[in-house]
Amino acid sequence: MSSLSMALRLTPYIARSKGNIRDSGLHETGLPVLAFGTVTALLLTVAAGSQVFWTWTDGLAGTYQALAVVAMVLLVIPLLTLGGSAARLAARRRDDRLASLRLLGANSATVVWMTVIESTVLAAVGALAGASLYAVVAPFLGLIQFRGQAIGTHAWLSIPSILACVLAVCLIAAVSAALGLRKVVVTPLGVRTRQTTYGAHWVRGLVAVLVVVAGVVAMGMLSSFGTFIVILGVMAGCFGMALLALNLMGPWVLKLQAMSQLKRARQPEQLLAARTVLDNPKESWRQVGGVAMTSFVGVFVGVGMAVADSMGSGAADETTLLVRDINTGVMITLLGSFLMVACSAGVNQASSVLDRAAILVALDRVGMPRKLMVSARVRAVMSPLLLVAGISATAAGALVLPLAGPTLLTRPVVFLTIGSVFAVGFLLVRLAVAAGTAQINRVLSRPARYASVDS
Repeated sequence: MSSLSMALRLTPYIARSKGNIRDSGLHETGLPVLAFGTVTALLLTVAAGSQVFWTWTDGLAGTYQALAVVAMVLLVIPLLTLGGSAARLAARRRDDRLASLRLLGANSATVVWMTVIESTVLAAVGALAGASLYAVVAPFLGLIQFRGQAIGTHAWLSIPSILACVLAVCLIAAVSAALGLRKVVVTPLGVRTRQTTYGAHWVRGLVAVLVVVAGVVAMGMLSSFGTFIVILGVMAGCFGMALLALNLMGPWVLKLQAMSQLKRARQPEQLLAARTVLDNPKESWRQVGGVAMTSFVGVFVGVGMAVADSMGSGAADETTLLVRDINTGVMITLLGSFLMVACSAGVNQASSVLDRAAILVALDRVGMPRKLMVSARVRAVMSPLLLVAGISATAAGALVLPLAGPTLLTRPVVFLTIGSVFAVGFLLVRLAVAAGTAQINRVLSRPARYASVDS
């Protein structure tokens, strides 16, 4: 029997099996489906909202198209990152059982196929739900005005475009799930006995710095690239690569900060918080990475508002409309970014509690106060926020400096916008942590369910 046939037969049984420490009823499938649905709905909304700009051919069309490219990159890259996190979450829920199958003789191909199939099914369910949500939102999206006219029917994407987006989300899920299974395929015993280690090498930081520096240089040379399409491509590439670089560097930065906090720890919650981050810097980054992405977006939003403010005194009708449209665009971009960080924080916080359920139960059994567990968790999540948001905003500022110049970049409206973005982002993460605290109480109220695998 082929590996694919075996996977198709075993996957339904694995999906229905009970007793895993990471199982939590609806949460096990609900969290990834929610994330995939949010990703799909926002991707479709962004694509629909920007397609109207490409129907214009007059003198201002290029300005609107450049702004659309910037907005799409600033939202699409974080959304794809969220989709990858959702896929890893869906796959990680099966690590223990898949590792057990490997130890019982299942080959690597069977394990990979099983995880890819299940993650893709969850992604498809979420993507279809997200497409349905987009269909509900589209009529309201059509009421938004650009250049004095409502988007109207341009808010509706074609059926092939919607299906392509759904397939793209499923493909992201399949690839991310397969890549996330490397530790199960290679070291099933380590996964089964909870001995898998997670690292964050300094090379991540070096690569990120080089990417941002290269982006700054390229942004300073935009005028030398000639054609408008090439300039748009360079801008999109610089912003997109910078966001990916920040996502790459994030776990390493958190690791450095946690090592420093570990050396200076004077209280139990400080020690536990630092150890929590060092145990898995990548997971810790996923809990705060949304704020970093939003801070990056916030710089561009602030600059956009500064540009609109500087143009506000123009008397020409076209200038007035452009100012109004810039303000509309930056508000929509910021709202999409906040929706992304809210979903990312909520999903990753709940996921983290479920993944550490057995550890929480063990700490409770040896007498650690629940108040101390909660305090350590809050500190582990909230303490890196200012650092990662600051680094992200600095990188965005460096990229936009060659375009905006120091005068525009240092306007009060820019700092006010960035500060507001920081505040809202921190609040969203704090609310997600509070929801995670309720999840901790739920885990500790039913310890036998989560500790059964260790007994």
